[in-house]
Amino acid sequence: MQFSLIPFISSFALTVIFLPLFIGFMRMKHEGQVIRDEGPKWHEKKSGTPTMGGVVFMLAGVISTLWVLIWQKDLNKTAWILIIAFLGYGIIGFLDDGIKLYFKRNLGLKAWQKLLGQIIIAALIIALAFSDHFAFELYIPFAGMVRNSFLFSLFVLFWLVGFSNAVNLSDGLDGLATGLSIIAYATYAWIAYQEKNWVIVVFTLSVIGGLVGFFIFNHKPAKIFMGDAGSLALGGGLATVSIFLHRPWSLFLIGIVFVLETLSVILQVISFQTTGKRIFKMTPIHHHFEMLGWSEWKVDIVFWIVGLIGSIVYLIIWG
Repeated sequence: MQFSLIPFISSFALTVIFLPLFIGFMRMKHEGQVIRDEGPKWHEKKSGTPTMGGVVFMLAGVISTLWVLIWQKDLNKTAWILIIAFLGYGIIGFLDDGIKLYFKRNLGLKAWQKLLGQIIIAALIIALAFSDHFAFELYIPFAGMVRNSFLFSLFVLFWLVGFSNAVNLSDGLDGLATGLSIIAYATYAWIAYQEKNWVIVVFTLSVIGGLVGFFIFNHKPAKIFMGDAGSLALGGGLATVSIFLHRPWSLFLIGIVFVLETLSVILQVISFQTTGKRIFKMTPIHHHFEMLGWSEWKVDIVFWIVGLIGSIVYLIIWG
């Protein structure tokens, strides 16, 4: 299959056509984001902004991936695994968002319910990988390549759950997670193209197309938020792509902002529970910089630059 921008164009077109209709529907139903009480006070003006926009770019990405791969006669088990990861984590987020909207509160699924759903999707992906004779090998620094299916399965479980939540934590400012995800998926699209892995090229370009279309409506001031439906799907998709390119550790650089956002929350919790003191003014860390007086645009741009630098460094050294 030859490289083309067809999946990107398809997903972009579907998103920009149907997202305004979705925004109009959500406004007509008076369904909007409920801002969490512990968030920055100046975010309260965003309350009521339509959310769950991730459903649109998620479906646009899946539809574009499917029809392009069917057209090219390249729809294999790897493609289905990518789609299941993306769609599966998106459905968990959709349920979480739906509960928040239905009950008009800022808490959706209980933590154990969300975690259980994430584990089930990860287990399904592992099972499908087993049936496809995927190489269950993992490079461990200072230990070399380890070929152990049990260890690899535990790693995949941790990776999928961890990074789906990491992207979710980063989705706190207008356009922030969208821009970071475009950079990360574009990096993997380039790696997949270099390796002639056309299935992953089509999938990543489909996701990018939907995200670029979504960004038109999601940049500050956002007309719609992606919600957990979008952020969990994006994180699950990124983790799965990194694994099936046999480059899982690449996410530490390509997804460096997602890692730092998650690390800030972990450090804050540990510090507060052990010493009663906070390291940051507020977490995830993008709120810390807001509390320092940075505008949303400044935080977005600086964080996007950090994400871009992380991807460039990875491509220069290991790309």
